[in-house]
Amino acid sequence: KIATHISQATMAFNRHSVRLLCATRQAVRSMSLRPEPCMANSMVDIGTRRIFNEDHDLMRDAVRKFLANEAVPNNDQYEKDGQVSRELWKKAGDNGLLGIPIPEEYGGPGGDYLSATVMQEEQAYANLMGLGFAIHSDIVLPYILHYGTEEQKQKYLPGCCSGDIVAAIAMTEPGAGSDLQGVGTTAVQDGDDYILNGSKAFISGGGESDVYLIMTRTGGAGAKGITCFLVEKDTPGLSFGAKERKLGWNSQPTRMVIMEDVRVPASNMIGELGKGFNIAMAGINGGRINIASCSLGGAQATLEQTVTYTQDRKQFGQAVADNQAVQFRLAEMATTLTSSRQLLRLAASELDQKNKSAAVLCAMAKLEVTDRCFHVVNDCLQLHGGYGYLKDYKVQQYLRDLRVHQILEGSNEVMRMIISRDILNA
Repeated sequence: KIATHISQATMAFNRHSVRLLCATRQAVRSMSLRPEPCMANSMVDIGTRRIFNEDHDLMRDAVRKFLANEAVPNNDQYEKDGQVSRELWKKAGDNGLLGIPIPEEYGGPGGDYLSATVMQEEQAYANLMGLGFAIHSDIVLPYILHYGTEEQKQKYLPGCCSGDIVAAIAMTEPGAGSDLQGVGTTAVQDGDDYILNGSKAFISGGGESDVYLIMTRTGGAGAKGITCFLVEKDTPGLSFGAKERKLGWNSQPTRMVIMEDVRVPASNMIGELGKGFNIAMAGINGGRINIASCSLGGAQATLEQTVTYTQDRKQFGQAVADNQAVQFRLAEMATTLTSSRQLLRLAASELDQKNKSAAVLCAMAKLEVTDRCFHVVNDCLQLHGGYGYLKDYKVQQYLRDLRVHQILEGSNEVMRMIISRDILNA
């Protein structure tokens, strides 16, 4: 009976039945379904980590099945096309997998940041880092939720959660990368409108997304002169550059976003005039957690594949895994992933609780997890030898997709700056 209940709950997991999770939590807990960690065969087994609850377990199981059925079979085509089909976005919305942090009243499931880490970790574990769901769901939508007007929330959030609207964020410029205070795109007031001019670079989802959250300069130099606007794709004067040719994340289009006398109403402003920098800094912590989650999921999958490979591969009359040097290397990588996982979960938990330490912990998690997990994948490729360099083996794709995580959401050099300032100002 217990197995039947869980199976039915998982199969029914969609955008409407996500709300059932909270209602069934107590019933599931009362049946003592969560196994003890000592009963698990792997650290990635569902139900083995104390920081998660039954809601997270049900979500992880549903995400795994959705990705396996709907995304994995089509991923090679997504890579060739340079973008994910809108059909997948719609199916993800129908299954309650978009806008996880968005409350039910605006069409979302009302999950926490730990739920978002589950989603991103599972995407990366399945080798699907280029889907683009994280930027849409866990960066752009929370900006609208926390700083948008009620009218803006009603207009955009339900459609974004259903997959009918895809959202992107445009911060980076050719001359302003990690230094957001250097934004040069201008927004000049003209009556009840603002006229935007400038360009943004490296915009994930550029040209394919329906609405863009754009950081502009409405005042003088520095942080206090930055304001955020929502701009829809079909707005006159908004155009896009050619699709960038990238090392990784090839299923997500990346283009320049160009604004030439783009007129937007003042009602499209997110937050207050001149508060864009503060808004950006407050919302970027969730993005750092999600990027770290992607690194963790990808590295975990790569390690598991490497363990199997070294056990099967024979050299000098024995399995590669029989060499003590290889065994020690595998042990070190497993330890790295375990410690990275704990730091990531701590940062996500602190962010959920809105603790003052959350920002620096998110920077620590982003720095440590993305750096260490990339090294894990690099070591895994080395253990594959020449085969690791072939596209027949997924380890090379994990390597190229994970590399950009050390750059996204603020480079890891910026993370070191954030952490050091916190230490020196304590």
